[in-house]
Amino acid sequence: MFFGQSEFDADEMGYGMSRIENESIAGTDLCEVGTSGSSGSHRSSEHLTALDHEINHITKLKSSPHQRYSRVVPGRHELPVSTVRMLAGRESNFSGRGGRFSAADCCHMLSRYLPVKGPWLVDQMNSRAYVSQFSTDGSLFIGGFQGSHIRIYNVENGWKVQKDILAKSLRWTVTDTSLSPDQRNLVYASMSPIVHIVDVGSGTTESHANVTEIHDGLDFSTDEDGGYSFGIFSVKFSTDGKELVAGSSDDSIYVYDLEANRVSLRTVAHTSDVNTVCFADESGNLILSGGDDNLCKVWDRRCFIGRDKAAGVLVGHLEGVTFIDSRGDGRYFISNGKDQTIKLWDIRKMSSTPPAKHEVHINYDWDYRWMDYPPEARDLKHPFDQSVSTYKGHSVLRTLIRCYFSPLHSTGQKYIYTGSNDSSVYIYDLVSGDKVAVLKHHSSPVRDCNWHPHYPMLISSSWDGDLVKWEFPGSGEAPIMSKKRVRRRHLYY
Repeated sequence: MFFGQSEFDADEMGYGMSRIENESIAGTDLCEVGTSGSSGSHRSSEHLTALDHEINHITKLKSSPHQRYSRVVPGRHELPVSTVRMLAGRESNFSGRGGRFSAADCCHMLSRYLPVKGPWLVDQMNSRAYVSQFSTDGSLFIGGFQGSHIRIYNVENGWKVQKDILAKSLRWTVTDTSLSPDQRNLVYASMSPIVHIVDVGSGTTESHANVTEIHDGLDFSTDEDGGYSFGIFSVKFSTDGKELVAGSSDDSIYVYDLEANRVSLRTVAHTSDVNTVCFADESGNLILSGGDDNLCKVWDRRCFIGRDKAAGVLVGHLEGVTFIDSRGDGRYFISNGKDQTIKLWDIRKMSSTPPAKHEVHINYDWDYRWMDYPPEARDLKHPFDQSVSTYKGHSVLRTLIRCYFSPLHSTGQKYIYTGSNDSSVYIYDLVSGDKVAVLKHHSSPVRDCNWHPHYPMLISSSWDGDLVKWEFPGSGEAPIMSKKRVRRRHLYY
């Protein structure tokens, strides 16, 4: 199935950048931020504007060509620099780099070719696809399904199934998976305090728990749990592969030390389910979390102010937070919310505690699992919103739908993208907020989607059981769907 240019507006790329008014506090110790109460929500609008413009400037630096490529001819409007002009400029050594492109030049060229052609069918299962991810180098792809299967595909070998894992002691579904940085181990979680770890590098293709291979169980329960059985919604490897961070249904964040084989940290992080956690940067010191209490929180492991006390809180969502993705710089991150928005955050705006009246009282009753979002709520705004920017258009219903920054190496992270309950994938321009593409194919919610770290390729994973691939093929020809029979099912939520 192919959707041409009419399915999306690819011209509104949001190349116009705002003037920078940089008042960076990048070196601020998080232990000292917010010590004057909820100062983050009371800063002057001028200062907020300065911080907001910084992300514009950073994005431009990482995804715009050298100024000599983009020099404007008098009397003409400034337009995105074409690939032909970039190549001609390289041959003429415009940038003074000896005929080589800079990283920003490469990002500018690659980011113009969005993965919107297709889709091609990668795989089709009889159960809902819940989670998926590329390996760091893009050579492997992992897909997790509700029917206990987790498949690892070899991207560079025609998407051949390299390992088919049958999960152990699964409760409800595979809620999350995470591949270790060295690509040797995979962990998977479900609605259970036991997270299982699998040896990805073994020669066994069929990995049935404790039948063909051992799936070691990592027990996240502690003596403080009192025998209460909780579920893990989110689990992530640290960048050094030595720790796991997890968010749970008992309102807590856990850190698991893999070398010591025990829980090294547990803190009650939110007043409701912790739906999402991740490390903010490579140091592993900063942890980001989002929960059904509508809050995003920042945790600095170097300076815990007190038990269950976050380094800072960010307010702005009107409903629960379903997913968080870090930009990887320890500063910016995005979150998807049940209020049908993605929000961009700068942790330097966080306050030590939420404003006294941060909870917004609503006059409607709804449950995102089976009801549409109330029309009267769509235009509501949080009076203490600390976010940098808000993106709307997609739908966050039925399940914990995920969102991400586009890859650093190929796009300069100039886009954000998300699955949607309306069976589509949405791509937004980070700076302008424009909706630059909507990918339509599936017949059920797209819970997860993943952009290849180096190529213009995106995989969407849907509750209809399909994993499909979107690309920008070099030939420009319309792709052909797999001859495998495509089933369309009506699933009951």
